[in-house]
Amino acid sequence: MFLQRGSRVLRKQWLTAKGMGQMAIASRPGENPSSRWFSESRRLMAVKPVFLADIGEGIVECEIIQWFVQPGARVEEFSPLCEVQSDKASVEITSRFAGVVKKLHYEAGDMAKVGKPFVDIDIEGDAQPEEVTTPAAKDSDTPGSGAPQTPITSQPKEDQASLDALVEPPAKAKGKHAGLATPAVRHLSRELKVDILDIDGTGKDGRVLKEDIYKFVKARDAKESGQPSPSPAASSVSKDTSVQTETVVPLSNTELQMFRTMTRSLSIPHFLYADEVDFSHLVDLRRRLNRVLSQGQSATGQPTKLSYLPFIIKAVSLALYQYPMLNARVDTDPQSGKPCLVHRSQHNIGIAMDTPRGLMVPVIKNVSSLNIVSIAAELNRLQAAALEGKLLPSDLTGGTITVSNVGNIGGTYVSPVIVEKEVAILGIGRLRTVPAFDETDQVIKKQVCNFSWSADHRVIAGATMARAAEVVRKMVEEPDLFMLELV
Repeated sequence: MFLQRGSRVLRKQWLTAKGMGQMAIASRPGENPSSRWFSESRRLMAVKPVFLADIGEGIVECEIIQWFVQPGARVEEFSPLCEVQSDKASVEITSRFAGVVKKLHYEAGDMAKVGKPFVDIDIEGDAQPEEVTTPAAKDSDTPGSGAPQTPITSQPKEDQASLDALVEPPAKAKGKHAGLATPAVRHLSRELKVDILDIDGTGKDGRVLKEDIYKFVKARDAKESGQPSPSPAASSVSKDTSVQTETVVPLSNTELQMFRTMTRSLSIPHFLYADEVDFSHLVDLRRRLNRVLSQGQSATGQPTKLSYLPFIIKAVSLALYQYPMLNARVDTDPQSGKPCLVHRSQHNIGIAMDTPRGLMVPVIKNVSSLNIVSIAAELNRLQAAALEGKLLPSDLTGGTITVSNVGNIGGTYVSPVIVEKEVAILGIGRLRTVPAFDETDQVIKKQVCNFSWSADHRVIAGATMARAAEVVRKMVEEPDLFMLELV
């Protein structure tokens, strides 16, 4: 009896919902109410929204760099939909479904929210993209409108010829990727205030390159220089240097991320330690190794030339074996609620890099398992990806200690800032040649460089930092010690 009563209740609810659906569409002539009701339910389920997935690191929004599809385009599963740029990297978002694109929720340049739909896809493939019509167009399409129709009169041949001469020729067809460009190129276009769509790209399939932007700006400036100069009053206002003027410049995504990270780093009490390191023996070893690499047949991805940085990175990793607390992070014990150190087994060393988008810190993972050549190969890969703006989120996460080689730009001494979730950082100064005395008091030439360390003084004692820095110094000054680690 109970089952029969429940069945009657469910049937009554179903009939009520069906009747409401029929009443909603009864006013439309020529439609079958029952089939229309079922058709609308099926079509509603056919359009699937694609949500912007979480790409990690607590990122809540991303900038839409470019769309690879338009409404009405056919896509397959895992086909690229768009390229987004977060605070740290640019990522291509692929489709979860196969079907036809129905709607784009954002335009290029908009900020898309993580976890919100950014594109609708018709998985059945027969939905039409949303039409956008202006009110004027709707009024003109309405039958019986009171607007009078203006008759079209034929023009004389002479007038028609003159009008045709004034009509500009159609623009040259651009490639299918005419609006695509790397983040570095887009950053350059924003700095020079250039719209990428106005530039004829010379790259593959019409992609815009940096050279195209420079040529466009040069032609634009040359054209503007040929125009009449502004009035004296306007020029005097623009060139008046006696008045202080201020211009508000918003921070880029990378600059915002650096602002947040460095603000959090202010809560860490820094202990600074600097030392001078003799590179003379390492200079000779590097010269011999580069000669061997240049003469041999390098494998795919293997570098043909070594810099000093891979040796320093490996030396830091070897020091972490003796002082693992420098590879730890500060956290709170969930049971006692007291501060604690969380030791980490892998040596994931971040490398601070100056890129067209700003400061980036990609990470070389598991350095302890890599040799010098492997570290150099991974370093080259990360540097190339950073310059092209193609670093992945996985390349920028998981760091346990950081090395900043600011000396390749300039500067002898550095005061590096510790990154959050780390307790130490090494800053490398400029390599320079200085006179020095040997064991017999003879003046000789030495290649020296200053290493500047910063440690979290809440958990790292000054003596611990000094001993670890001494290990790194000995490894660099006596590079033959690397051979002992291979035995």
